[in-house]
Amino acid sequence: MADIAVEHVRQHFGFGADHPTPDVFLISGSGLSELASEPIASLSYEPIPGFPRASVAGHGNELVLQQVGTKLVLAMSGRLHLYEGHTPQDVTFPVRLSRALGIETLIITNACGGLNPDYRAGDVMLIGDHINLMGANPLIGPNDPQGTRFPDMSEPYTLKLRELALQVARDSGMNLRRGVYVGVPGPSLETNAEYKMLRIIGGDAVGMSTVPEVIVAAHAGMNVLGFSVVTDLCVPPVQPVTFAEIVHNARLAEPSLKQLIRGCIERM
Repeated sequence: MADIAVEHVRQHFGFGADHPTPDVFLISGSGLSELASEPIASLSYEPIPGFPRASVAGHGNELVLQQVGTKLVLAMSGRLHLYEGHTPQDVTFPVRLSRALGIETLIITNACGGLNPDYRAGDVMLIGDHINLMGANPLIGPNDPQGTRFPDMSEPYTLKLRELALQVARDSGMNLRRGVYVGVPGPSLETNAEYKMLRIIGGDAVGMSTVPEVIVAAHAGMNVLGFSVVTDLCVPPVQPVTFAEIVHNARLAEPSLKQLIRGCIERM
């Protein structure tokens, strides 16, 4: 089914005929998927064999092809989460597909809670490393031929791309945080005791996505660049927060994060 899905996407967008293979695969919420004012083409998830559907409010269900500078970007408008009931293999299916298409770079973003007391809502954090507390690893099971059985994870987020992001941020006057992202399964937010624990073990931010996709990207030999948008503060004693507030704060950071991502892609 994966081979059929790859061929379906390739033919729809005309990769190898009308368009070259995209340079970047972008995974984000729906609001960040549109980096260009006029997308070249789009494709609903529904007709793609084996492609799961996103169900979270505010997330679309289509792949969007767009040009950023001289680069082609294939973006997910609507991402997948374990807490929706998807398996780790479902969540990472789009990454496998993008690599099979020949895409070598993954850019991934998320909304997160800030564990670092220096962070503020609206900050953007460059992910330097992660801690997997999601209770699952997408590599469990038969080894996918895209990579080795025991992939190295000493640098899941590519150093060269992190350095590029910091330079782009400096040039634009943006205060880009740097830190460690902790992935948890959700969908419930954490207790005060859990926030304390996550900070003690080295987390600067916590969220419910990203880690499975990055593990598979590393396994498949992709370059990875990750950003987290701090939507709420998780320094105990925390104040109650609603999903609407989280979405609102994420939207406030969208313009600066879009500018940062575009700048990184144009300079790659």
